[in-house]
Amino acid sequence: MKKICVIDGQGGGIGATIIKKIKEYYRENVEIIALGTNAIATAQMLKARANRGASGENAIVQTVKNVDVIIGTISIVLAHAMMGEMTPKMTEAIASSRARKIILPITQENIDVVGVPQIPLPRLVEKMMKDYLPEEVL
Repeated sequence: MKKICVIDGQGGGIGATIIKKIKEYYRENVEIIALGTNAIATAQMLKARANRGASGENAIVQTVKNVDVIIGTISIVLAHAMMGEMTPKMTEAIASSRARKIILPITQENIDVVGVPQIPLPRLVEKMMKDYLPEEVL
């Protein structure tokens, strides 16, 4: 069974949205691990039916070593993003993980990704499911 790690911070709403859609599509055919930069984010993602969850720097650093896919916003690879919740150690572990990374171009940081249209979260998640997480990929 493939392991998909969803990483989010602050309130965990984006991660919860992603997890709900993955669960809707794959049901129990994949294991979803919710990794929150804080306990509130993790709790929200667990409510969305993640199989397991953990919070904080060490949980993220250790878990991303052993998953097949990592999903999150662009902030998960930006040190000090999410109002400082993403530590350099977390972003380094995510970036250097052998897992496939699926990054949504959403950020509250002062960063613009050139050539990427601004698409609402629900449509981005639909596109991710259609184009980046088809069954043959998993």
